[in-house]
Amino acid sequence: MLDLARDLIAHEIAEGEITNADSAAARVTERLRRPISTLAGDTGFRSLLARALSLAKTHSLALGSVQVRSDGSLTGLERLSNGNADEVGAAVIAKLLELLMNFIGEALTLSLLQEGWPDWSPSKGHPHWNPNDLEE
Repeated sequence: MLDLARDLIAHEIAEGEITNADSAAARVTERLRRPISTLAGDTGFRSLLARALSLAKTHSLALGSVQVRSDGSLTGLERLSNGNADEVGAAVIAKLLELLMNFIGEALTLSLLQEGWPDWSPSKGHPHWNPNDLEE
């Protein structure tokens, strides 16, 4: 799952719209907000993101100051160096994706990713991506 999160972050970086005050990981969570909120509501998205952050914090001390704001955005990543922000942010995104896959299944989770990133596909051979799943 971490590789999938890193793929999404790499895609954001490749799009080149990241500012110094932003991180690619924060952008990924923002882009995940719309499709997840459509499915689970704004409160559901915030709850899932908060749980993902809580799970990721058990593995990374760098996430200690990161929090989920009431609007569902992450705060605190901007205080980290950009490379570190994206790496620890990938841990949060990976946990969020794990939660989604556990709750709604792999095919629907991948469908949500495709909705958020219509021009993206994970690295070739990625274990959590089969474009045929979306054609059913």
